[in-house]
Amino acid sequence: MMPVIPVLSAVSLALVSLCPTALCARRDVLELGDADFDYLATEHDTMLVKFYAPWCGHCKKLAPEFEKAAGRLKGIVQLAKVDCTANSETCGRFGVTGYPTLKIFRFGKDSAPYDGPRSASGIYHYMTKQTGPDSLHLKSKEDLQNFVNNYDASIVGVFSGTDAPRLDEFLKAAGLLREQFRFAHITDLQVAEEQTQTESVLLFRPPRLANAFEDSVVVFTDYLTISSLRRFIRDNIYGLCPHMTMENRDRLRVRDLLTAYYDLDYHHNVRGSNYWRNRVMKVASKYSGRGLIFSVANKRDFQAELEDDYGLGTVDGGELPFVTIRTKLGHKYTMREEFTRDGQSLERFLEDYFAGRLKRYIRSEPVPEKNAAPVKVVVAESFDDIVNDPNKDVLIQFYSPSCPHCKKLEPVYRELAETLYSDPNVVVAKMNAVDNDVPLGYDVQGFPTIYFAPVGKKDDPVRYQGARELKDFLKFLKQEASHNLVLPGLKEEL
Repeated sequence: MMPVIPVLSAVSLALVSLCPTALCARRDVLELGDADFDYLATEHDTMLVKFYAPWCGHCKKLAPEFEKAAGRLKGIVQLAKVDCTANSETCGRFGVTGYPTLKIFRFGKDSAPYDGPRSASGIYHYMTKQTGPDSLHLKSKEDLQNFVNNYDASIVGVFSGTDAPRLDEFLKAAGLLREQFRFAHITDLQVAEEQTQTESVLLFRPPRLANAFEDSVVVFTDYLTISSLRRFIRDNIYGLCPHMTMENRDRLRVRDLLTAYYDLDYHHNVRGSNYWRNRVMKVASKYSGRGLIFSVANKRDFQAELEDDYGLGTVDGGELPFVTIRTKLGHKYTMREEFTRDGQSLERFLEDYFAGRLKRYIRSEPVPEKNAAPVKVVVAESFDDIVNDPNKDVLIQFYSPSCPHCKKLEPVYRELAETLYSDPNVVVAKMNAVDNDVPLGYDVQGFPTIYFAPVGKKDDPVRYQGARELKDFLKFLKQEASHNLVLPGLKEEL
């Protein structure tokens, strides 16, 4: 008689070897619920938990990225998920009111909200910074060299001993900022004697970004507080021309930003990546202090953005960089002249920008040749002419052609426009917000989104948040319009 156990073992091994990648990734995400959350969560020193609902569209979009990150973080940080539709007690206890909500737990205790990126790579890099001590204690020159020889920048506090007065303040700052930056500290001045002779904080820029236009190490010698250190890092971490990524772009775009996009790859081709960056930096060094910061980026990482926001494809320009400027107010400009290796074309572009000679790039559908219907069609190119007409009150609906709620609203919105058609002071309009740039001042996160731009307050439009019946729109307009509405044949109850 054949032994049973070896056969079963062989079958089990075969099943394991055939485990699909997606299924294995799902197994890397721990499923928690009301019955076992406290018991299992306490077993992990650091854990990222996703609170979700199965019907949530944003949750579905995040799921594959979360699973990929779990696979990369296996053995480093545990990722887990809680279905809030089936485990309301746990979700309520941790204050979950929207989906998905991500929180960082330490030994089962709610430690902090997760404020990092939602891509697999972004989650991986963010959470690896959550492991280990807030600041690594470096005890030798070799330790220091190994720590700063990293893809990212490094912040190193140099102190005369473990009882140095400002060491505690540095460690507190590291605890608050660890998710954004790498921290280490030294308690023997000789370890960092090549960089400084006194107590200080050293900011080491990544070796891959070393260049002839700025120092690789910046020294902070002011009085150390959490606030002063935070300012020092903010002002120096990126240098003259940082590498913009999907993870740091929002922090860079709080200021007016020029970006050169090309086939940048610091993992496999540092020298080639720095070829164009050095040419950008040579020009950037001439324009420092004028309110514009410079950056470089991999054009493939930003392919969708370049196509949607600037009308540029990744094949445009060949190996030459695309250059764009995006201001903190959202104004966009593109350099149409070919990038020259001597930097002269970039200088001409900058001179035109600072002189106000550049035309803003606006993503827009064509302006309609005829626009006589009661509901006026607005595109980005005609927005100022119609919505910002100083003599008209304008109700503007931002919609998506595929949005079912927009289609449901359409007959009511058309009836409203027909009702007000004889009023010369009111315009009822709509704009496809998918294919046109939405102007600054209008926050459009979903569809339909409706705003009212009255006479005299075009810079401060009012968001409509009422019900979507004809009488509700009319009641709103009666209250907000700059004049008495002209409503021929309207019944008294309206």
